[in-house]
Amino acid sequence: MAARSARPAAPADPGAALRFDLFQDALGWAVAVGRAGALIGLGHYPLREQAAASLDRHWPAATPDPEAPPLPAVRRQLDEYLAGRRRTFDIPLDFGGTEFQRLCWEALLRIPYGETRSYGQLAREIGRPAAVRAVGHANHDNPIGVIVPCHRVIGANGSLTGYAGGLDMKRALLELEGVVPRSLMFTPEE
Repeated sequence: MAARSARPAAPADPGAALRFDLFQDALGWAVAVGRAGALIGLGHYPLREQAAASLDRHWPAATPDPEAPPLPAVRRQLDEYLAGRRRTFDIPLDFGGTEFQRLCWEALLRIPYGETRSYGQLAREIGRPAAVRAVGHANHDNPIGVIVPCHRVIGANGSLTGYAGGLDMKRALLELEGVVPRSLMFTPEE
Protein backbone atom coordinates (compact mmCIF):
# COMPACT_ATOMS: atom_id res chain seq x y z
CA MET A 1 0.00 0.00 0.00
CA ALA A 2 1.33 3.45 -0.91
CA ALA A 3 2.19 5.78 1.93
CA ARG A 4 1.46 8.98 0.03
CA SER A 5 -1.56 10.29 -1.80
CA ALA A 6 -2.11 10.90 -5.47
CA ARG A 7 -0.30 14.05 -6.33
CA PRO A 8 -0.52 16.81 -8.87
CA ALA A 9 2.22 16.42 -11.45
CA ALA A 10 3.91 19.19 -13.35
CA PRO A 11 1.47 20.14 -16.10
CA ALA A 12 1.90 17.82 -19.06
CA ASP A 13 2.62 19.12 -22.53
CA PRO A 14 -0.87 19.98 -23.82
CA GLY A 15 0.24 18.73 -27.23
CA ALA A 16 1.19 15.28 -25.89
CA ALA A 17 -0.90 12.37 -27.11
CA LEU A 18 -3.95 11.33 -25.10
CA ARG A 19 -4.15 7.61 -24.30
CA PHE A 20 -7.11 5.82 -22.77
CA ASP A 21 -8.27 2.58 -21.27
CA LEU A 22 -11.90 1.48 -21.07
CA PHE A 23 -12.23 -1.28 -18.48
CA GLN A 24 -14.60 -2.86 -16.01
CA ASP A 25 -14.09 -2.82 -12.23
CA ALA A 26 -16.21 -3.24 -9.11
CA LEU A 27 -17.95 0.11 -9.73
CA GLY A 28 -18.92 -0.58 -13.34
CA TRP A 29 -17.23 0.63 -16.51
CA ALA A 30 -14.32 3.02 -16.16
CA VAL A 31 -12.64 5.37 -18.60
CA ALA A 32 -9.11 6.42 -17.65
CA VAL A 33 -7.26 8.98 -19.78
CA GLY A 34 -3.56 9.75 -19.50
CA ARG A 35 -1.18 12.21 -21.09
CA ALA A 36 2.61 12.23 -20.76
CA GLY A 37 2.54 9.82 -17.81
CA ALA A 38 -0.12 11.67 -15.77
CA LEU A 39 -3.79 10.84 -15.25
CA ILE A 40 -6.02 13.58 -16.62
CA GLY A 41 -9.42 11.89 -16.51
CA LEU A 42 -11.23 9.05 -14.73
CA GLY A 43 -14.96 8.40 -14.81
CA HIS A 44 -17.20 5.48 -13.90
CA TYR A 45 -20.47 4.49 -15.58
CA PRO A 46 -22.97 1.66 -15.11
CA LEU A 47 -22.88 0.63 -18.78
CA ARG A 48 -20.05 0.22 -21.27
CA GLU A 49 -22.01 2.27 -23.81
CA GLN A 50 -22.21 5.21 -21.38
CA ALA A 51 -18.46 5.02 -20.75
CA ALA A 52 -17.73 4.95 -24.48
CA ALA A 53 -20.09 7.89 -25.11
CA SER A 54 -18.38 9.92 -22.37
CA LEU A 55 -14.99 9.11 -23.88
CA ASP A 56 -16.18 10.28 -27.32
CA ARG A 57 -17.70 13.46 -25.86
CA HIS A 58 -14.86 14.52 -23.54
CA TRP A 59 -11.74 12.94 -25.06
CA PRO A 60 -12.34 12.54 -28.83
CA ALA A 61 -8.61 12.75 -29.63
CA ALA A 62 -7.65 9.95 -27.23
CA THR A 63 -6.42 6.66 -28.66
CA PRO A 64 -6.64 3.27 -26.96
CA ASP A 65 -3.45 2.24 -25.20
CA PRO A 66 -4.14 0.46 -21.90
CA GLU A 67 -0.41 0.04 -21.26
CA ALA A 68 0.46 3.75 -21.51
CA PRO A 69 1.61 5.16 -18.17
CA PRO A 70 -0.07 5.67 -15.75
CA LEU A 71 -3.04 3.55 -16.93
CA PRO A 72 -1.81 0.15 -15.65
CA ALA A 73 -1.17 1.70 -12.21
CA VAL A 74 -4.64 3.28 -12.25
CA ARG A 75 -6.29 -0.12 -12.88
CA ARG A 76 -4.17 -1.86 -10.22
CA GLN A 77 -4.62 0.81 -7.55
CA LEU A 78 -8.37 1.10 -8.20
CA ASP A 79 -8.72 -2.68 -7.84
CA GLU A 80 -6.77 -2.57 -4.56
CA TYR A 81 -8.88 0.34 -3.27
CA LEU A 82 -12.17 -1.31 -4.23
CA ALA A 83 -11.04 -4.55 -2.54
CA GLY A 84 -10.31 -2.63 0.68
CA ARG A 85 -6.52 -3.09 0.41
CA ARG A 86 -5.56 0.52 -0.45
CA ARG A 87 -6.44 3.81 1.24
CA THR A 88 -4.34 6.24 -0.78
CA PHE A 89 -3.33 6.50 -4.42
CA ASP A 90 0.12 7.17 -5.80
CA ILE A 91 -0.63 8.31 -9.34
CA PRO A 92 0.67 11.48 -11.01
CA LEU A 93 -2.27 13.76 -11.80
CA ASP A 94 -2.69 16.62 -14.26
CA PHE A 95 -5.91 18.43 -13.37
CA GLY A 96 -6.28 21.14 -15.96
CA GLY A 97 -9.15 23.42 -14.91
CA THR A 98 -9.09 26.93 -13.52
CA GLU A 99 -6.92 28.08 -10.65
CA PHE A 100 -9.96 27.95 -8.33
CA GLN A 101 -10.89 24.43 -9.47
CA ARG A 102 -7.34 23.19 -8.93
CA LEU A 103 -7.38 24.72 -5.44
CA CYS A 104 -10.58 22.79 -4.67
CA TRP A 105 -9.34 19.53 -6.18
CA GLU A 106 -6.07 19.73 -4.26
CA ALA A 107 -8.12 20.23 -1.07
CA LEU A 108 -10.08 17.07 -1.91
CA LEU A 109 -6.81 15.14 -1.98
CA ARG A 110 -6.22 16.16 1.64
CA ILE A 111 -9.47 14.58 2.91
CA PRO A 112 -8.33 11.32 4.51
CA TYR A 113 -9.82 7.95 3.66
CA GLY A 114 -12.83 7.29 5.88
CA GLU A 115 -13.56 10.96 6.55
CA THR A 116 -15.90 13.50 5.00
CA ARG A 117 -16.12 17.26 4.74
CA SER A 118 -19.02 19.54 3.96
CA TYR A 119 -18.90 21.98 1.07
CA GLY A 120 -18.71 24.77 3.66
CA GLN A 121 -15.76 23.15 5.41
CA LEU A 122 -13.97 22.79 2.10
CA ALA A 123 -14.66 26.44 1.23
CA ARG A 124 -13.20 27.53 4.58
CA GLU A 125 -10.19 25.24 4.13
CA ILE A 126 -9.25 26.91 0.84
CA GLY A 127 -9.70 30.37 2.39
CA ARG A 128 -12.91 31.20 0.51
CA PRO A 129 -15.67 30.75 3.13
CA ALA A 130 -18.33 32.47 1.01
CA ALA A 131 -17.61 30.28 -2.04
CA VAL A 132 -19.66 27.24 -0.94
CA ARG A 133 -21.60 27.01 -4.23
CA ALA A 134 -18.46 27.52 -6.30
CA VAL A 135 -16.82 24.68 -4.35
CA GLY A 136 -19.84 22.54 -5.21
CA HIS A 137 -19.47 23.39 -8.90
CA ALA A 138 -15.74 22.60 -8.81
CA ASN A 139 -16.55 19.24 -7.21
CA HIS A 140 -19.07 18.57 -9.97
CA ASP A 141 -16.40 19.34 -12.59
CA ASN A 142 -13.74 17.10 -11.02
CA PRO A 143 -12.28 15.20 -14.00
CA ILE A 144 -10.62 12.46 -11.89
CA GLY A 145 -13.32 10.68 -9.92
CA VAL A 146 -12.57 8.36 -6.99
CA ILE A 147 -8.82 9.14 -6.94
CA VAL A 148 -9.58 12.83 -6.37
CA PRO A 149 -12.21 11.96 -3.74
CA CYS A 150 -15.13 14.30 -4.33
CA HIS A 151 -17.32 11.47 -2.98
CA ARG A 152 -16.04 12.48 0.49
CA VAL A 153 -17.88 15.82 0.33
CA ILE A 154 -21.38 15.82 1.83
CA GLY A 155 -24.08 18.30 2.76
CA ALA A 156 -23.77 20.42 5.90
CA ASN A 157 -26.50 18.31 7.51
CA GLY A 158 -24.63 15.08 6.75
CA SER A 159 -26.75 14.18 3.73
CA LEU A 160 -25.34 12.62 0.61
CA THR A 161 -25.62 15.30 -2.03
CA GLY A 162 -24.96 15.19 -5.76
CA TYR A 163 -22.25 13.05 -7.28
CA ALA A 164 -21.39 12.70 -10.97
CA GLY A 165 -21.41 8.91 -10.67
CA GLY A 166 -24.80 8.97 -8.94
CA LEU A 167 -25.75 8.79 -5.29
CA ASP A 168 -25.69 4.97 -5.26
CA MET A 169 -22.02 5.03 -6.28
CA LYS A 170 -21.24 7.77 -3.74
CA ARG A 171 -22.89 5.75 -1.00
CA ALA A 172 -21.01 2.59 -2.08
CA LEU A 173 -17.67 4.43 -1.94
CA LEU A 174 -18.42 5.89 1.50
CA GLU A 175 -19.60 2.47 2.74
CA LEU A 176 -16.35 0.95 1.49
CA GLU A 177 -14.46 3.56 3.51
CA GLY A 178 -16.63 2.88 6.58
CA VAL A 179 -18.15 6.36 6.63
CA VAL A 180 -21.87 5.59 6.29
CA PRO A 181 -23.98 2.72 7.50
CA ARG A 182 -25.58 0.65 4.76
CA SER A 183 -29.01 1.83 5.89
CA LEU A 184 -28.32 5.56 5.33
CA MET A 185 -31.20 7.23 3.53
CA PHE A 186 -30.57 9.98 1.01
CA THR A 187 -31.95 13.48 1.39
CA PRO A 188 -32.22 15.73 -1.64
CA GLU A 189 -29.57 18.34 -2.23
CA GLU A 190 -30.61 21.68 -0.81
